[in-house]
Amino acid sequence: MPDFTVETRYTADRDRLQAVRPRHRAYLDDLAAQGKVLAGGPFVDGESGFAVYRVADIDELNLLLAGDPYTTEEVSDGRVVREWTITLGPWAAPPQ
Repeated sequence: MPDFTVETRYTADRDRLQAVRPRHRAYLDDLAAQGKVLAGGPFVDGESGFAVYRVADIDELNLLLAGDPYTTEEVSDGRVVREWTITLGPWAAPPQ
């Protein structure tokens, strides 16, 4: 299965961000329990967050992002999505 990195830029409305964050984290916790999110969290500067997804394809990723409370509650001010080949560490696929 492919891996994707997702950087989510936050809206300037920090009160709204803080209000929605618990639901967003619960959503990602559920995806992590399913093995679909490998890691995630906010950057220290508070401007955006980052997550690594392992999903069947970009269509599944788009569905998951569409259901994220940061999307449904319009807390995301944009995302950068990139497919990523993990070659080192515990998430790397075994050599073929």
